[in-house]
Amino acid sequence: MRNTRHWFPAYVGVGSNLKMPAKQVEGAFERLGEIADTRLVSRSSLYRSSPLGGIEQPDFVNAVAGLLTMLSARELLAALHRIEKHQGRERDMTRWGPRVLDLDLLIYGAQVLDEAGITVPHPGIAERNFVLLPLAEIAPQLVIPALGRVTGIAVNKDEPSISRIQ
Repeated sequence: MRNTRHWFPAYVGVGSNLKMPAKQVEGAFERLGEIADTRLVSRSSLYRSSPLGGIEQPDFVNAVAGLLTMLSARELLAALHRIEKHQGRERDMTRWGPRVLDLDLLIYGAQVLDEAGITVPHPGIAERNFVLLPLAEIAPQLVIPALGRVTGIAVNKDEPSISRIQ
């Protein structure tokens, strides 16, 4: 019996607010295109957003990448963590702190996963226009599993702290 591998659409949130954030995001796009068995098929504009969590820090530059991948969701997440490390991210327990690079697996096909170390769709996606707006830009017809069409979710948010920068 032949083992057939399938391509899955996946969307990755990309963010940075340290060490030339726009350059970090552009570098992440390049590295996402280099992941084995994965193709970078779309990328959003860059957006500037205020940080969450009340920690004093610079604004973030955010974007979303659209991928096609043969990797499992867990394999893709591991590849994202390697890219973060390569670009200088040091993982600590600080939630919503400054980041050289933050790559979040937002959506993996139509799958809904809630397992140790991985949750897809990303648990904060519905509350974060800094993810929803760039995602709607590159995939306006996308239906986020268990949540609905991305454009419907994004328009329900009113966050003046987000602006498209390029």
